[in-house]
Formats: sequence, structure tokens, C-alpha cells
Amino acid sequence: MLSRSGHRVLMTLQRKCSNLSQLMKCPAVTEPLNFLAGRRIALDTSRDQIPLQYPATGEVLCSMQLASKMDVDRAVTAAKDAQVGWARMSGFHRGQVLKRAADIIRSRLEEIARLETLDTGKPIWEARLDMQSCADTIEYYGGLAASIAGEFLPLSDGCYAYTIREALGVVGGIGAWNYPLQMASWKSAPALACGNSFVFKPSELTPLTAVVLGEVYKEAGLPDGCYNVVQGGGEVGQLLCSHDLVDKISFTGSVPVGSKIMEACAKGVKHVTLELGGKSPLIIFDDCHLDNAVSGAMMANFLTQGQVCSNGTRVFIQKKIITEFLEKLVKRTKRMKIGDPFNDNTTVGATISRQQADKVLRYVNLAKQEGAEVLCGGQEVTPEERFKGGQFMSPCVLSRCHDDMAVVKDEVFGSLMSVLQFDCEDEVVARANNTEFGLAGGVFTKDLGRAHRVTSHLKAGSLYVNNYNMYPVGVPFGGYKKSGIGRENGPDAIQYYTQVKSVYVEMNDVKAPF
Repeated sequence: MLSRSGHRVLMTLQRKCSNLSQLMKCPAVTEPLNFLAGRRIALDTSRDQIPLQYPATGEVLCSMQLASKMDVDRAVTAAKDAQVGWARMSGFHRGQVLKRAADIIRSRLEEIARLETLDTGKPIWEARLDMQSCADTIEYYGGLAASIAGEFLPLSDGCYAYTIREALGVVGGIGAWNYPLQMASWKSAPALACGNSFVFKPSELTPLTAVVLGEVYKEAGLPDGCYNVVQGGGEVGQLLCSHDLVDKISFTGSVPVGSKIMEACAKGVKHVTLELGGKSPLIIFDDCHLDNAVSGAMMANFLTQGQVCSNGTRVFIQKKIITEFLEKLVKRTKRMKIGDPFNDNTTVGATISRQQADKVLRYVNLAKQEGAEVLCGGQEVTPEERFKGGQFMSPCVLSRCHDDMAVVKDEVFGSLMSVLQFDCEDEVVARANNTEFGLAGGVFTKDLGRAHRVTSHLKAGSLYVNNYNMYPVGVPFGGYKKSGIGRENGPDAIQYYTQVKSVYVEMNDVKAPF
């Protein structure tokens, strides 16, 4: 059952929180944001605190207490103690808990989506889609839990072997700020389905919904300690990586941070899953359905204010159609509505922070210095007076880009599309692969033979044909090269949250050679 504070959270949210000031004062925001052993925990008041801001207005929502080494140790110890009993439950019963959690999220989708928008500044309609994805993910692994098993391996002379797929133990998750609850779900659901316990550190910019997920899991019947949340920055993440009782780290974020996490985990020989950055190519051939390709390019660049790791930010357009394509693209991009994230008609919400907005502006200016032309956007705007303290960026289309520009090579993480021209298939494939990243990529063409040929040659983990940025829960997601190690989603994720034990059974007398 939920704690009293948890019930108050949900009762407040169930009023729909149409008034923003009311939403900012609800217990989900104002009550403690660290979640240990089944409840929100108020830490010692002497602990360091940081302000949590609403990206659209800059208003401070609350002061968040940062977990200390002792708090991380408490969370990990609680997870270790709870894991043994959880792993001994049948996969079917673990799956039932996850399925109930998915149902609870769906029943409260609007309320939790509003918290996600308050956390991230993304449009409310996007947050709703994210919450549906979270519920689907948890339900998917709830259904898969009962089937997690090894194999029977017949050998010669009536002997046989079998394998057992067992939990790793305590899994530490570290999330980024663009999809807070989705990352908590993508990591915790397969971990829990396999019989692991879980300690999650959200981004310090977006801490709210990971705690609500803990209360949802508790209501669904998850034993206390199996899911915990510790808040903080890189120091808290480092504590998780170096903790002796943590068996695996699953991280989503930048390549430099991922490299440090991998180094830290190597010292303890821990398992890792790393979903890192990207600079993905989107290739648009001249035989494409043009309007559909324009839609795809916008999906590949402007969702969540461009703050998506898999975005196809290098848009290669075949020479014959580039003029018409850009005319259509710019016309539609200029029509995008920038404004109140809680307005259903808004298509561009707030950039996550002042620091991130400044980074995007620097890259726009640098691109112009290197010869790119700004066809639209690339400026900071204030949609209404009440949003003057927030960060809103107009979606930007850059033409006349070339492969050596910083904006083409670096991951910017903003609504910033770089358009490049190409002539032939072999050329564009070589240019598309000329990057240290390999997270995603896309192809728009009516020629399915070409689509299969090109995708077979692109060095990336997730590829799209005549669409972009779709994440079905049953399809693995992850990168090549510096874009990561391991996979999330789909049945493949199970192998990254389990270890295999082999058992050999001898049916005959042992014939020793000595």
C-alpha cells in the first residue's frame, strides 16, 4: 500500500492540477525526493541541497536534498537485503507485480504526465506518450518474466547439461534528463523481471517522477527495498558505480560520462549497459515521398526540443530534391507553436536549462561562422511575458553544411538540424558512417531494395526506413561504436540483466584418466 504521503500525492494529482501553482505545491514536488526501502525519506537537514527549477519559467519548485555516501549505502543495502526474496519468487509472480504497476500508471497517466512536463518543460502531449511508453515497457517485461529460463542441452551417452539464467543481484541505474520516467522504466522493468533489485539515480534536473514510480511499484506489491531512488549529481552516480554491493550499472547519457562510468565499473568488474550519445544520419533519396520525408526529418530533430540522443541531426538530401525539400521543411518548421508546455497545441516546449540553451546558441553562431546559412530559427524567444524566466529556442534549420563543421560532428542536443547535400548512394553511406557515433540512422526512399541495402551498410544500432524516432518496447535499442554497449528493450535486454549458470549431469560411471 502507499504511504500517507503517497496517497496525498495522488489525491492532489487527481484534481488534474489545471492550475500550475497548485501543481507546484503538490506533495509529489514538495515532499522528500529520496526513496529508500519503500518510502520517501527526509535526509538530515545539514545535507547539501540544490534548487529544482521549472524550465519554462525558471521558478524554483523546491530544494532537493542530495544523497550522501551513507544514504547511497543505505539504499544499496536495502536493495541487497530485498533482492534474495524477490529473486526466489517465481517469474510469474514477479510478472504479476509489474503488470499491476503498468495498470496503475495507465490509470494515472494524465497526473504523472503533468509532473513529467513540470520536470522537463516538454509539451504535455509528448509527456503523455512517454507515460504510455513506460506503462507498455513495464507490462512487456511483466509478461516476459515467467519465460526467463535457460536451455536443456542433450549430450552423448544419455548425459545432458542445462543452463539456468539467474539474476545479477543489485542493479544501479543512472538516467539523463530528457526522458526521466521512461529511463527509470526501461532500466527497472527488465532488472526487476529478472529478479534483481534496483537503485536509481535520476538526473538532478529531473527528479520528480522516478519517486512516483517507486510509490507505484509499492502499491503494485513490490517488496520494500527492491526499488530505491537516490538524488544527486555525478558524485552520487560515482558512489553507485564504486559500491561493492552493486553488481551492474545501466547508464544513459553522454560519451565522456559513459567512459568514466565504464572505467569505474571496470575496477569492480561490474556488468555495464551504456546507452550513449549520437550524431545520427538521416538519408533522404530523391525517389522518396517528399512530404513524408519532411515529416520524418522534423520527427528526427524537433521532438523534446531536439534533446534526444538518437536524433537524425545530419540530414543528407539528394541534390535533385534539395530545393523543394527545404522549401517545404522551412515552411512547416516556422509554423511550429512555441509556448506553454501545458497547452495541448504547443509543439515546442522549454529547453531544459540555461546552460543547455547557451550551448545550442553557441553552436548556431559557430555554424554561421563556418559558412552555414540559417534558414529559420536558432534564436531564443519569449512566447509570453510569464515565460521570460524560461528557456525557449526556435527550431533551427541550417543549410550549406559540410562534414567538417562542428555542428555536424558534435552532439548538440537541441532543435538544430544540419542539412547536407549528396549525389549518390555510395558517397552518402561513406559520409554517414564517418563518425565516432553509431546510435541510429534513417533512410527515406520508395525503393525497398535500396532501403535494405543502405541499412545493411550503415554502422548503427537502430535504423529506420520511412520513419524516425519510434521505440516499440519489443525492439532492442542501443548503439555501435562510442554510442554504447548492450541493449535496452526487447527480449535481448534480458541477457544484460542476468548471468548464465551451466550444470553438467553425468549418467554413467566416471572414467578417470589416472
